[in-house]
Amino acid sequence: MIALELATFCVLFGAFAFTRLRHLELFRTSQQSLDVSAGALNTALLLSASWAVARAVHATRDNTRGAALGWLGAGWLLGAGFVVFKLREYADKAAQGIGMGDGNLFFDFYYILTGFHLLHVLAGLLALGLTAIGLARQRGRLQAHTLETAGAFWHLVDLLWLVLFPLVYVMR
Repeated sequence: MIALELATFCVLFGAFAFTRLRHLELFRTSQQSLDVSAGALNTALLLSASWAVARAVHATRDNTRGAALGWLGAGWLLGAGFVVFKLREYADKAAQGIGMGDGNLFFDFYYILTGFHLLHVLAGLLALGLTAIGLARQRGRLQAHTLETAGAFWHLVDLLWLVLFPLVYVMR
């Protein structure tokens, strides 16, 4: 599944890069209206969330349920913060009259790439939440396999943003 997700995003990144080369001035001009600090804040939120998820895995392996659930909760909240700020960014763009299908290829790609990524963040949050419920219900020695799987998906989401942020927000 992770390989398929990576391949899908690679195709999208490639299409973005190819289209950018063909419409360089439009992409440069449009890109300047993005808030790089909002993208940087979202990067910090996702990196912090991934760190918290990694700590939850270690706590699970150490059989410390409270710490595992605490770290998992912190990761979930940081990921939810990403969602809140991304939706706020979309609302700001909508208030400026910038939407998908307005004839601006840059913003079409912006909404497709960041929206598809946002769906993955939401799926990751669902996985983390369900994993937390499972950890809370486990009896005896904690099993980390489910959390490790959810964490691998979460780290994929993080990795994709680490490509997406510079590609869409920073690279001029």
